[in-house]
Amino acid sequence: MNTPIRRRQLLAGLVALPLAARLQTRNAWAEDVSVIRYLTSRGNVTSYEVAAALGWLKDKNLRLDAVGFTQGGPESLVALASGSVDIAGAATPAIINAVAGGAKILGVMPGDGVSEHAYSKFYVLDGSSIRAPGDLKDKSIAVNTLGAHLDYVTREYLRRHHLPEDAANLITVPGPQLEQVLRHKQADVVAVGEWQSIFAGKIEEGGGVRVLFTDYEVLGPIVLGMTAMKREFIAAHPQEVQDFVTTCARAADWTEEHPDDAKKLVAQILKERGENPDLARYWPGYGLRAHALYIENDTKFWLDVLTRTGKLKPGQFAPEDIATNHYNDLAHLAQR
Repeated sequence: MNTPIRRRQLLAGLVALPLAARLQTRNAWAEDVSVIRYLTSRGNVTSYEVAAALGWLKDKNLRLDAVGFTQGGPESLVALASGSVDIAGAATPAIINAVAGGAKILGVMPGDGVSEHAYSKFYVLDGSSIRAPGDLKDKSIAVNTLGAHLDYVTREYLRRHHLPEDAANLITVPGPQLEQVLRHKQADVVAVGEWQSIFAGKIEEGGGVRVLFTDYEVLGPIVLGMTAMKREFIAAHPQEVQDFVTTCARAADWTEEHPDDAKKLVAQILKERGENPDLARYWPGYGLRAHALYIENDTKFWLDVLTRTGKLKPGQFAPEDIATNHYNDLAHLAQR
């Protein structure tokens, strides 16, 4: 963010930046706005992109800068660690693993959630022999990336049905290619994340498929992933972070209150990104609680899972070490 403090920090390292980055930085200074760099995800429109399209971030002197596309959360976290972006969206277990690995980051707001109306789906073809959990042994499941939400949901689903967590073979497939991979039988199952629901709608419209299970059946209502920032960055720019988080929470609420208008806006954003705007009709919203707030179980559930599997030591982290509502001014509304 290009606040006065940030400007001094950037000035010290300006000579090391490529020419394009230097020009972009000077332009941002001239506009006197705080620039937030991020990666977009195909088929997914975030609450901060909605907030920007509504003009609400501009009202707070904040501006988004998309610096590329990401295949999934782990890739975004690498970009955050390298300083290529200021925010990164990733599944909760991926955030926890990053923190356990030494990353000084914090989830400042939920990105998407699992709810009765918005959830991830695991599809098979109608004629598939896979009808029960045990049928997944040695079968292939396509997910967007490894080490993130769909990966961990698959492991948890298998475990709950008394199967080894590696009973199925996970392969990575970009969201836009999931339907092709399923229909051409290049994978036995394709997992479509809640954030990729526009692809799920297209798959279902084509017919000939059925849902084997959903993450809502496995997890119940829970935050699916979160937007993380570096703790150093948060400490240096608390007001900008607060403005950003609160405005995005308002935008998430707006999509719930104005679903038709929200779909039109999502279509517009997809079109501007060069994606198919017609798919916006399948967009289910974010699946979040009112005001985009965390509860303890959103993080505790995955802390318990990772402790049980030996990836964490008992009591190594508390939920507040991973995520917080501190920067969301709307949090006080939930306490009334």
